[in-house]
Amino acid sequence: MSEKIKVAVAGASGRMGREVVKMVLADEHLELVAAVDRSGAGSDAGELVGVKPCGIIAVGDLDAALGAAKPDVLVDFTVPSVVYGNTLTAIKHGVRPVVGATGFTPEQIQELDGLCREANIGGLIAPNFSIGAILMMQFAAKAAEYLPHVEIIEYHGDQKLDAPSGTSIKTAELIAETRKKFKQGNPNEEEILPGARGGEYDGFRIHSVRLPGVFAQQEVVFGGYGQSLKIRHDSYERAGYMPGVKIGVEKVMTYTGMVYGFEHVM
Repeated sequence: MSEKIKVAVAGASGRMGREVVKMVLADEHLELVAAVDRSGAGSDAGELVGVKPCGIIAVGDLDAALGAAKPDVLVDFTVPSVVYGNTLTAIKHGVRPVVGATGFTPEQIQELDGLCREANIGGLIAPNFSIGAILMMQFAAKAAEYLPHVEIIEYHGDQKLDAPSGTSIKTAELIAETRKKFKQGNPNEEEILPGARGGEYDGFRIHSVRLPGVFAQQEVVFGGYGQSLKIRHDSYERAGYMPGVKIGVEKVMTYTGMVYGFEHVM
């Protein structure tokens, strides 16, 4: 790679944003040119994430930051309430969005794909950047061809805002592509406690567990005659997502349009 990819980070002082900033600063092929964070505005981005000063001062306004720094890529791990607007702002500036937040509707993804194509840039929305998690999803989709009775159990910390997780929804979508649609379980079952059977997706269930001390795990459980299969992925720290984020930043420079799902660029 002859020239460094210029990267801006939205939500730079957030839990994932800090890891992204550290990854970009440490990578010889990437260059941090902007850090956007309202609470950390005015601070050096390096000091903001606990490393040595880097000379990039965090600002609170994304539009102004992208206009001034002119990055190639915006990495955004903010929250569902602002990420759609951030993505529109990035595309307006001709900046390729690499988004790890959830909350996009299919209609919004389709709209963003059209806008990226009009701007002749690539974009990536990925519910999960963990290489192991993507393999878990792909294995689950394959297993569903042969074991269509399936349920998903996802575990996160008790401060997570959305349920079910974006990873579990993406897993369910991939399973639904290979699984013949039908409603599982006893047709006469009765939930004594409402919600006890979890959320229904295409005839199977997703269960969300929220507990302190838990980081991120997901288990896909298949049942068949006289057997069961469990496919599980465990994440232990946020740094584990950074190799995938780096791949996303590099790959988004090579195509046009919005891609939904890290598995399509991995």
